[in-house]
Amino acid sequence: MFSYRHGFHAGNHADLLKHLVLVHILQYFNQKEVPYSFIDLHAGAGLYDLQGDWAQKNGEFASGIGKLWETKKAGPPMIEAYLEVIRHLNPDGELRLYPGSPWIALEACRSQDKLRLFEMHPSEADILTMNLEQRGSQTLKQTTLYESDGFAGLKGHIPPPSRRAIVLMDPSYEDKKDYRHVIDTVKDALVRFPTGCYAVWCPQIQRREAQELPRQLERAGAKNWLYASLSVHKPSEDGLGLHGSGMFVINPPWTLNAALKESLPWLVKVLGQDARAAYKLDFLEH
Repeated sequence: MFSYRHGFHAGNHADLLKHLVLVHILQYFNQKEVPYSFIDLHAGAGLYDLQGDWAQKNGEFASGIGKLWETKKAGPPMIEAYLEVIRHLNPDGELRLYPGSPWIALEACRSQDKLRLFEMHPSEADILTMNLEQRGSQTLKQTTLYESDGFAGLKGHIPPPSRRAIVLMDPSYEDKKDYRHVIDTVKDALVRFPTGCYAVWCPQIQRREAQELPRQLERAGAKNWLYASLSVHKPSEDGLGLHGSGMFVINPPWTLNAALKESLPWLVKVLGQDARAAYKLDFLEH
């Protein structure tokens, strides 16, 4: 159950798409003074050393953030906003630290905003705790870490008092039950808090549950949603590995579709590894 460690995959192409979308959503929420809650159901360690043993083992970051870091030509505004977060952590110009979703949220959130983080892996939770402590008293004041199941824990946090929240669901899907947990959690959340912003990471792998996940999310009952996917190469012949990923966002910022429409073709050119590299962008508005 606890074999998955995100440090091996930090900064890969899937992380990049997920965090690109997350930065945009956070910046959009910051446009209003009203506080909001950021609720991360699978927080991880928060911060990753790309020169450490885990990241170096497979070097997945090299075909993700590594390629963007080396690209000298400026990208679309959405890309540059994401890269600015990475540059802030690596001011000397050498790519070493990569932020997970809790860190990206902490960098963006104001003092009036709250973070609710869930992480079940004991070691990941311990590292996240240490990383949070190093940020100081303000971070500890506005952040609560729960070493428990985020799917079950979400129910106690929506709707928040401010009626504004970003909920991120990005399980590893190492356990195929995660697919059903995601669908059930989204459906329940839409009943409890239909106006919340829910961002769900979807893997592109050779598994039926993964291929059906976006369509199931479309049928979950949301009135407004967006699905963006990025494939960087053709599926492997052995059926293993991640050839792409997607982000399904319920109640997305109205600016997100246009930003992705501009950014996704650029990402295909920069990250694409063969002729099968492609993107897809679908949305529904009522």
